[in-house]
This record gives sequence, C-alpha cells and structure tokens, in this order.
Amino acid sequence: MDELQWIALLTSTLRLSTPLVLCALAGLFSERSGIVDIGLEGKMLFAAFAAGAVGAWYGSTALALLAAIAVAVAMSCLHGFACVRYPGDQVVSGLALNIIAAGLTVVLGAAWFGHGGQTPPLGADVRMAPLWRLDANPSPTWAWLEALLSLDLLVLASLVLVPLSWWLLYRTRFGLRLRAVGENPHMVEAAGVSVPGLRFAALTLNGVLCGLAGAYLVLAQSAQFSQNMTAGRGFMALAALIFGRWQPGLALGACLLFGFLDAASMRLQGLRIGSLGEVPVQFIQALPYLLTVVLLAGFVGKAVAPAALGKPYRKER
Repeated sequence: MDELQWIALLTSTLRLSTPLVLCALAGLFSERSGIVDIGLEGKMLFAAFAAGAVGAWYGSTALALLAAIAVAVAMSCLHGFACVRYPGDQVVSGLALNIIAAGLTVVLGAAWFGHGGQTPPLGADVRMAPLWRLDANPSPTWAWLEALLSLDLLVLASLVLVPLSWWLLYRTRFGLRLRAVGENPHMVEAAGVSVPGLRFAALTLNGVLCGLAGAYLVLAQSAQFSQNMTAGRGFMALAALIFGRWQPGLALGACLLFGFLDAASMRLQGLRIGSLGEVPVQFIQALPYLLTVVLLAGFVGKAVAPAALGKPYRKER
C-alpha cells in the first residue's frame, strides 16, 4: 500500500476504535470500584437510540449528546440500585440491561418513527463534522497531520480521555479511594468514606462515557440508529479491558487492535489466496469477534481483577 492508503487505514482505525475506547474507559471506572459491568452493550445501544431520536426530533447535536448521556447515566444508576443499594447479582443485572435495551429500542423506534425500529436519517447539521476537510490531493508533507485533523472531536477526545483517566485513577485522592473500594471496601468504610457513594460516582462516570460511545455511533459513524447497531462492541470493550489488565493505556492498545482488524476487514473483502480462491466475506468480518474470544480465553485467567470485583458489599454493624 502507498502512503495515502496507510493514512486512510490509520484514520479508519481511530474512528472504529473510538466507541470501544470510550466504552472500555466506562468499564474501567465501574470495575475498578468493584462493580462488574456486563451491561456496557445495552447502555451504549440505548444511548445511540436516544441520540438518534432526539437528533431527529430537535435537529441539535448538543441535545442529542445530552440525551444519550442522560439515558446511559440512568441505566448505570439502575444497575447501581440493584447492585449497590441492594446486593443483587451484578452479572444478572448487566445482562438484564442488555436485554431491555435490545428490545425496548426496537419497540420505541417502531412506535415513534415507524421505520422498523430505526430512526430517521440525521442531517449534516446534526452529525459531527470533521475538524478539517481533507483536500482532494493532500500534500505529502502534511498528509498525516491533515488526516488527524480530519477526525471529529469525539475521536480526539477519546484519545485525550485515556491519559486523563489514568491521572484521575492514579494521581488523585478520588482515584485512590476508587481503587481501594474495588480492593477492600471494608477498609474504605472504616476510614469514614462511603462505599456506596464512591461506587455510584464510578457508575455515573461510566454512564457518561457509555453515553458518548453510543452517541458517536449515530452522530459520527452512521447517519441513524438501527436495530442492534452496537453489534457486540460493548463485549469487545470489556474484552479489551480484561486484556489490558484494567489499565487505561493497555486497554487503549487492545481497542486500537480491534479497530485495526475492523478497518482492515473492510479492505480485505474480495481477497484471493492462491488456488484456494476468494476468502469468504463472513470470515473476514468475523475477525474482530474471533480475536475477542481468543483474548478472553487466553487472558481471563491470567489478568488479576480487583479483589472485590463482583462481590456484594454489606456494611458491618
């Protein structure tokens, strides 16, 4: 491939990785506080629906983003109500959120818009525009810089949020307490800090990031909401988080790997291998999901999770 093709592959990788990065950071805050979050997929899906619906009704990017964040935060609080306020099973609660989102978005979409569960296409004034429009024949000297500037604001924001999340977790008092509550909540409570308060704060951050991830799918990647458009990205983000050992930088690397495979699969369609003939499109499209299974199978037992992850907390009397 020539330089321009490599640049196109890079920008596609960053775009396709953005919802994974945002969702992985959402899971990072939740799981570092001791709350298993299988519901990343459902939160992102419902946030995408909210962004598509509000964007179609009001024609406002800001309102669409706020609606997506509000819906995802509400779902995170519902998860917290079941698992923090009451000692519910965290995995079952997360799966319930996924099931609710998968069904309710289609029902509401069909009832409100009558497009088989889809929202109407959003206009160019609602969708997120790139910071810089690429020239038809970019200068080789500035091609890489122009390519990065051609990305939209949420792509660049997701990259900035990775070191910011690291700083928040490892260089602030809030981050120290959040990590401590995921390791030993009884010690945190003994120090006079509210365990439920910290976990709800983590779930609020989780909801904000899931909302941004869902809104990105509608406002940047696609022009409308469609049924089950997240296509397993929440589970891929969770796999990236486990592979990254609950570290922001390593999780980013795993998300970029998933994004690269997704971008490469689009360019590998129609690939022929000698006498074997053309590689089936379905196999190429399945590459990111196959990698998810491989990473989970290979690293789930080796990655050391927070000690209190998934364990209901009861205050000692």
